Amino acid sequence: MRDNKNEPTAKSIASRISPRKMIYPILIGLGFVGYMIYNNFDVKAFDVVKFTWNSFFWIMVAILFMAFRDLGYVMRLRILTNNDFGWKQALRVIMLWEFTSAITPSAVGGTGLAIIYVNKEGIGIGRSSAIVMATSFLDELYFIIMFPLLILFLNPGKLFFVEDGLSFANEFFYFAVIGYSIKLAYIIVLSYGLFKNPRGLKKLLVGIFKLRFIRKWRYGAAIAGTEIIESSKELKTKPFSFWLKAFIATAFSWTSRYWVVNALFLAFFIVDDHVLLFARQLVMWIMMLISPTPGGSGFTEFVFTEYLGDFLPAIAGISIVMATLWRLITYYPYLVIGSIIVPPWVKKNFVPKEKDSE
Repeated sequence: MRDNKNEPTAKSIASRISPRKMIYPILIGLGFVGYMIYNNFDVKAFDVVKFTWNSFFWIMVAILFMAFRDLGYVMRLRILTNNDFGWKQALRVIMLWEFTSAITPSAVGGTGLAIIYVNKEGIGIGRSSAIVMATSFLDELYFIIMFPLLILFLNPGKLFFVEDGLSFANEFFYFAVIGYSIKLAYIIVLSYGLFKNPRGLKKLLVGIFKLRFIRKWRYGAAIAGTEIIESSKELKTKPFSFWLKAFIATAFSWTSRYWVVNALFLAFFIVDDHVLLFARQLVMWIMMLISPTPGGSGFTEFVFTEYLGDFLPAIAGISIVMATLWRLITYYPYLVIGSIIVPPWVKKNFVPKEKDSE
């Protein structure tokens, strides 16, 4: 158990997930969009992007895929809690989690505070750590499995715009390999800690963070090591069926996310290769891991316009218009939802209630 002095306060939690932080990713994203429109835009783009009943239908399908994405996360959270969470509880945790991810760099995500979110919904701290660790493990496992399959079954030339074989000279392949390498290293270390030697991993983490230039994070590394030990006790005993159901929910969620762009493109254009478009999105998400900006703002729009642009008509600015529509569906709603639910959640869980006067 942790000492009470280490229990997060309302002030510390509120400062880390303050709705005011949503202004930074919004400004970065809109700044990039404004820059691209100013430097490279043709008014003919709006002649192509026409809103008709067909486009309305496919935009609704894109929104439905995002709903499926969240549904997959909710289902997974209920599986990991053995249905101790109701649907409403699970949805609330997911929305808090997504808001945190949206206002922090992609490499950080919302995992750090997710343990607190789960714990405050009535799950013990050790089990909360195990649940969050399991979600992280399953997410990375999806990418670790899918990326090699894409390379194996799809034409690498079409996937990365290369004709003479894969090369680090290609910026998209370079970013993808870096992102995949980070994910692979992470899941190897996490698997070793969760299922093989959790105490050994804690010692390793504490030892690494004794280095002078990262020493200030040593306490956090020790806490992470303790969470891995607590998680290991919970997860080692889970049967294969438990992991299979949780992974299916994970795959359902991520796959639904990637079909959003397919549906959005169909609202305005003809898509010749849906599988390739789906694969490009998965690779794009791996690239986003190296983005230092909150929610990948700016970097994500850049990769979208450059990496998916060949699926669009050759009109200046059309890709940035579609990137903006895509972010309006997949990113900004979580900022709005989070700004609504975060203040009352912090008040409910961290602000002491006044005692009734006798």
